Formats: sequence, structure tokens, C-alpha cells
Amino acid sequence: MEEELLNVRKDKVQRLRELGVNPYPYRYERQHTSRQLIDHFESLGISDDSRLNDPDVPRVQVCGRMMSFRTKGKTSFAHLMDPEGRIQIYVRKDIVGDTSYEAFSKNYDMGDIIGVRGVLFKTHSGEITVKAEEVTLLCKSIRPLPIGKERTLEDGTIERFSDVEDVEFRYRQRYADMIAHPEVRDVFIKRSRIISAIRRFLDERGYLEVETPVLQPLYGGASARPFVTNHNALDMKLYMRIALELYLKRLIVGGIDRVYEISKIFRNEGMDRFHNPEFTMLEFYVAYSDFYDLMDLTEEMLGFVCQQVHGTLEIDTMGHRVNFAPPYARLSMFEAIRQYANVDVSGMEESALRTYCREQSIATEKSWGRGKLIDEIFSAKVQDHLIQPVFITEQPLEISPLAKKHRSKEGVVERFELFILGSELANAFSELNDPVDQRERFEAQMGMRARGDEEAQILDEDFLRAIEYGMPPTAGEGIGIDRLVMILTNQESIRDVLFFPTMRPE
Repeated sequence: MEEELLNVRKDKVQRLRELGVNPYPYRYERQHTSRQLIDHFESLGISDDSRLNDPDVPRVQVCGRMMSFRTKGKTSFAHLMDPEGRIQIYVRKDIVGDTSYEAFSKNYDMGDIIGVRGVLFKTHSGEITVKAEEVTLLCKSIRPLPIGKERTLEDGTIERFSDVEDVEFRYRQRYADMIAHPEVRDVFIKRSRIISAIRRFLDERGYLEVETPVLQPLYGGASARPFVTNHNALDMKLYMRIALELYLKRLIVGGIDRVYEISKIFRNEGMDRFHNPEFTMLEFYVAYSDFYDLMDLTEEMLGFVCQQVHGTLEIDTMGHRVNFAPPYARLSMFEAIRQYANVDVSGMEESALRTYCREQSIATEKSWGRGKLIDEIFSAKVQDHLIQPVFITEQPLEISPLAKKHRSKEGVVERFELFILGSELANAFSELNDPVDQRERFEAQMGMRARGDEEAQILDEDFLRAIEYGMPPTAGEGIGIDRLVMILTNQESIRDVLFFPTMRPE
């Protein structure tokens, strides 16, 4: 059936050429958008039918995709969609001419991209409409749009019935999804505004945006498995980066005291509503600061971004009202476990933690040490309760190989994770700049790898050499851009904020 429809439209392409119509011209000048025509009707349009043929009436010129199309005899109506909305067009045979009308009424279809020049007026029903004097085909669509029936519900929302309501179809064919659901474009427009606001916030505070290598001889800066590739000319294995951290801290060593990067990173891991193998991360580092400074800065930045995008610091998202106004709550990981799981794990040894996990049906792996077990208990028992922004601090030393030991507490580091709506949004440290301590931490991570932990970090001799030259006291943070966009656009899955999420082959 689909192939038959494609052939019918291909035949129309040939008929159009026979009528002297180029189905794929080179350009068209858009003089107005649908929104401009609707907003400025008083100056551009007329409401008196007697002036429809007046040569002194302003002419308008729009272009876009036909989203509805009905024809009857010598008149036709259609709706044209552009990036700002829709507007109706009205085409008459006695105005556009016999050949043009035959091409339009018999060989145009929904999905075709057209340009229209004419007079703006209101129909008897009050709909603002372009009465066409010229209709230009700009692109003949040979694949029918996957748009079926739709109905408007009592609350004004539109319920659609078509292939494009299938979630997997929408992710695979995002281009078709955006045609059928213009509101999807709004999510990605907001995503762009969010990233622009972050850049503006950091640029105004003297941070320098940089680019660091995607392909790296060693991967590091996070606990994750990498994607592996090979460089043919050098005959060497390379890894796609799993974090931005180690290269950005090299730049701190080199004297760039405030630095940031917003880039794709890649982790060879499973997929769920919060994880995609490639995702966008912001990482920024500031010399002569600690993680307490970054808590204040993060509150200020997220409040700024929310205000820029929504005009308010409180938004309704994912079934909750979230307040981005500072200050945010601050809890240590151990305090949070005591509060929400009613258990004190601070004095438990590894065996006792494993027993607790078994009793609570928390899955564990043999390679995990005490710190990882505590982190897993936190994830299972606490995380879902953290709806409003909260900084979880003082994580176990064993799971934080790049953070400084806490200045006054044993066994933990100066680190925070920011949670909102039960999801980790940010991770920050007082960065470790003692090269001897850092080497020992890397060696401990290598010991974990020997136990079978494939996500433990690799010892990076070049990074150690860099901080042996001396890195000033530094604070660094990573923020998941995709998760932030999910929160600020009320989207339940990371796939809804990625144009083209990773999918299994069709």
C-alpha cells in the first residue's frame, strides 16, 4: 500500500513537469510568517470583501508545508504550516489561472511545500486567510505524511490517531514527528535557549569556553565503560571520551583559571529514561575555589537559566512544582540514608552492608567495595524521595578518586551531587591536586579493576605529570544538560530531548 502511494505521487511529479511546473525549484523569498500575518492583520489585511481585488491592498507572501487540503470544483482551501504556526490559504481558478489551478487542485498533496502570494482577509467564519494570487510549488512530497484522523477534546488538546503516535516511530523518524507534532519543536527550541543561557551565565563571569579531544589514548574522569576505536595511520587504540574532566584540569594547570566545555560524551552502557550512550555534558572548573563555592554558584546558575526560559523560578514539571530559588537543602549522604532509609551505615563494614543489601533485595556485585555498596543503598532507598533541589554531600572516599579528602571528616570527600525529581543532575568536587594522593587513588582504582569492576578508572600518567607541575586549589562540576532540559521542558524520557536518540537497527 505504501509503495502504491509513493508511485502515485511520483506520477504527479511527472505530470507537473509536463504542465511546466518545476517540482523542486532553488529558492523562494519568505516575506512574512504565519504569526506575523495573524498578529499584524489590522495593518496587512482587509475585512471588507469589496476590496479583495483592490491593487492598493498590501500583498503578503508566505511559504511552508500544506497540512490540510480540500478542493471543490473551482475553489480550494488548504492550511500552510511554517515554524511559527499555521494559516489558511484560499485558491480560486479564475484568479490563479487554469494551468496553475490544475496543477494545484489535481497534483498537489498534503505535505507539499509551497509559497503563496496574495491578499490577507477574514472569512465569514472569522479565520484569517490568504487569498492566493500566485501559488508556487517549492518541494513535491512523494511520501505521504503519517497523519491520520484527529479530534479536539473539550480542554482544547488535540488527540491524533496515526502511525506517528507510536513512540518508537517518533524517535526513529524525528523529522516526521516534528511535522505531525509542532509542539515537539518547542522542546528543542527551549533546549537551545537553556544552553545559550548557561553560556551567557558563565561567559559573564569570566569563564573561557574550550574544546578538548573526543578521541583519547586513555579514558578517565568518570566511572564508566568506553567505546573503543582504532586509528589506522598510527595503528593505535583510541577511546571516545567518557568525561571532560582530566583535560580541563590540565588547562587549569596551564593557567586558565576559569574554563568550561559543553560537549557530547560517550558511555558504553545500558539505556533507560535517563541514559543514552551519547549525551551532552557541561563541565566547568574554577581555580582558588572549593565545592562550597560551587554550591552557591550552581544555585545562582540554575535560577538564572529557569528565569530566562520560563520567566519564573517555580515551574510545574513531571507532576511536581519545583522551586529553583536559592538556597537549596544540603544533606550528607549518610544523613540522607538515616533520614529516608532509617539505617545508619556510617559504621558498617563491607560484610554488614552486603547483608543489609541482601535483606532489602538490593542487587550487588562481588567487585563492589564498601563505598560502592553505600552508594547503591542511597540509590535504592533515598534517591526517589529527593524531589526539590538538594545537594547530597560527603560521599565515601572509595567512589570519589578525583576529589579531595574532607578537611575535617574521615573516610569521605569534599563532593556534592545535586538531585532534583529523584535524578542526579550535577556532580562536583573540591578537586584533588596532591599528585602523590592522586596516584594512590588511581592505583586503588586499578585494584578495583583487578577485582572485576570494569568501570573503575585507569591510571593516567600524563594527567599525573600535569598536576605534578602544580594545580592550584580548584573546584569542578559536571551538569547533565539532557537531564536539565528534561526537567525544564517537562519531558519524562531523555529520548524526548534528543533529536535522534540511539535506537536498535530497524
